Amino acid sequence: MNIGSKDLNLLYVFHVLYQEGNASRAAARMALSQPALSHKLNRLRDELGDPLFVRAPRGLTPTPRAHALAPQVQRLVGDLDAFYDACAGHDYLARSEHLHIYTTDYMEQLLLPALLPRLRSQAPGVVLVTHNTRGELPREELEKGTCDLAIAGFYENLPDTFHQQRLCSEDFVVLASRANPRIADGLDLDAFLACEHLLTTLTGDLNGVVDRALARQGHKRTVVAGLSSFLAPSRLVRGTELLLTCLRSVAEEAVARDSDLVLLPVPFTLPQVDMMQIWHARTDADRLRRWLRQQIQEVASAISAAGPAARKPRVRRG
Repeated sequence: MNIGSKDLNLLYVFHVLYQEGNASRAAARMALSQPALSHKLNRLRDELGDPLFVRAPRGLTPTPRAHALAPQVQRLVGDLDAFYDACAGHDYLARSEHLHIYTTDYMEQLLLPALLPRLRSQAPGVVLVTHNTRGELPREELEKGTCDLAIAGFYENLPDTFHQQRLCSEDFVVLASRANPRIADGLDLDAFLACEHLLTTLTGDLNGVVDRALARQGHKRTVVAGLSSFLAPSRLVRGTELLLTCLRSVAEEAVARDSDLVLLPVPFTLPQVDMMQIWHARTDADRLRRWLRQQIQEVASAISAAGPAARKPRVRRG
């Protein structure tokens, strides 16, 4: 293939059309008129020998050929963008931007104490804004660009245009008051079911991972309150017979803060939770956002590495 006969700008047209899935939005993003975009798309179709994008009720739908080409085109465009940034001497850490992360209060507590100092020292023009993820993937916000990252442990069935990276994994433990008479002899399944429970629910659904695991064994617990926070429920356990099944780091923070509280193992099997950061293909090659994702990954890795030494279960003594 003679690259001299090719218009590499057409790869950028493909890249933007694939990300936007809409001709009007793609034209606006590239500062092109609709006729100019149509002309470029027709040239691209001729060059690649495929329709690439066909009309659909809600915009444009990529063909199988377009889906197959998209990852490679994305890498090429990203590499070219980074190349020209470097040639221009552009310091992406000097940019003044607001970066938006949709996450939970739990992840804010876990990541921000180490992340914010990094941002202030290395990218002082960046303002970090966090939003409550409300228990659902902020798909529309990621697609529109009003969300740069989504971080949580419950996102599933991601579209092909989304990327993900595992930050850390955590297991579940039970948080209880030392004064709870039902756990005087330890926490077995009978004691667990005899107590009343709190849970975190961002959607209002009270049938959580714990309840589904119990149901598979033919059991049901008594839930007396569902709260929209991962951190607040731990404050309600003190001096009561309530139990809170939560992630280990949440329980450890609560135990460190309040000597009345104790951390106990869950008396049945629960899967670990993988905390993931999710982003849209549109921001994958952006150097500032790539740097932010790297900082978050490094912070999460440091927390995980320190975990085994810092996360020794508290043994309740009668």
